[in-house]
Amino acid sequence: MKIVVVDYGSGNLRSAAKALERVAQSPVAVTADPETVARADYLVLPGQGAFADCLAGVQAIDGLYEAIVDFTLTQAKPYLGICVGMQLMATRGLEHGVHEGFGWIPGDIVPIQPSDPRLKIPQMGWNTLTESGPPHPVLAGLEGEDVYFVHSYAFETAQPDHQLMVTDYAGDVTAVVGRDTMIGTQFHPEKSQTVGLKLLSQFLGWKP
Repeated sequence: MKIVVVDYGSGNLRSAAKALERVAQSPVAVTADPETVARADYLVLPGQGAFADCLAGVQAIDGLYEAIVDFTLTQAKPYLGICVGMQLMATRGLEHGVHEGFGWIPGDIVPIQPSDPRLKIPQMGWNTLTESGPPHPVLAGLEGEDVYFVHSYAFETAQPDHQLMVTDYAGDVTAVVGRDTMIGTQFHPEKSQTVGLKLLSQFLGWKP
């Protein structure tokens, strides 16, 4: 099983790779090489920071974006986006201007606007997961569990069935999106202890 974490200069690649290695009990490649990305069995795109910066990081490496698209859309193999790696799946990101995303899951990345003004932005810390869409094998047993978030923008999906889980931050905030062979988490599985490792294990056992 070839597990690849895409390296485009984002900050949390190694922690994601370590968590994947722990559940897979095998090495994980951290690489920007398009050929290695295209040959993977499971692909993980982490990300932290601004939407536009992460997008530019992917696009700056010759052939990398095309390899990610080939893996996910043409070969239809399992893709996991984490935090901004999940947000890039959207149609657009509205952080510091309007930026075109991958366009895989219709919707926009918009500022979190909790109805309770006492809640701070970014949303940072542990929050509870609630199912909001169809059941998904990668998410089995995660209903009601707490996971770790740190973000100021959230995925506003255009189609309700693409929003698989939410968390409550004075209103529903998208926690997981997915369709076909792709899934994305707004929270950080690699920072979510046992629950995060369970999700990663179930991702690596997923055969869509």
